[in-house]
This record gives sequence, structure tokens and C-alpha cells, in this order.
Amino acid sequence: MTKTRYFLSYSSVKLPLKLVNEITEADLNHRNFYYQGKFDDNGLLLHCQKIVYNEVESQHHYRYDDNGTLVWAQISEDDDVREIDLR
Repeated sequence: MTKTRYFLSYSSVKLPLKLVNEITEADLNHRNFYYQGKFDDNGLLLHCQKIVYNEVESQHHYRYDDNGTLVWAQISEDDDVREIDLR
């Protein structure tokens, strides 16, 4: 089961992104942009989207090994899609 949470920014360029400054879903009405993160039951970020004026500007998908170490990422920005194998 995943949990969706919302944030104003991120604090590191390392993968996975570290989303910061959490906001509530009610706060989204007052924002031009925000980050939407989907987390697993262990708190690992599985999917992240940057939403600007209600449109997805970029997104990240992540996969982890059984120990919670990031092993794969897919980053999409505009029409550019990159996959990174971190094993």
C-alpha cells in the first residue's frame, strides 16, 4: 500500500530525492507548484512528481532491493526519459 504526501521542495540532488517542507492536501489550492510523493509502508519514496500549474513537469520512479537500497531510477523531464541502474 502506498501513501501520497505533498511537499514544497527537496534538499539534495542525490537519488532518491529527499522531499522537504511537507504540506497538506488542503494547502495545494494555494500553490503554483509542489512535489507529490508516493511512499511505501517503510517510508521509501517510490514515485515523485513535480506539479506546476496542475501539470506534471518531471517525475522520478524508484526501485529498491530487499535492504532498502536504491537500485534503479527512471527520471522523466519533458520528452527526455533516463534510466539509471545503480547496482
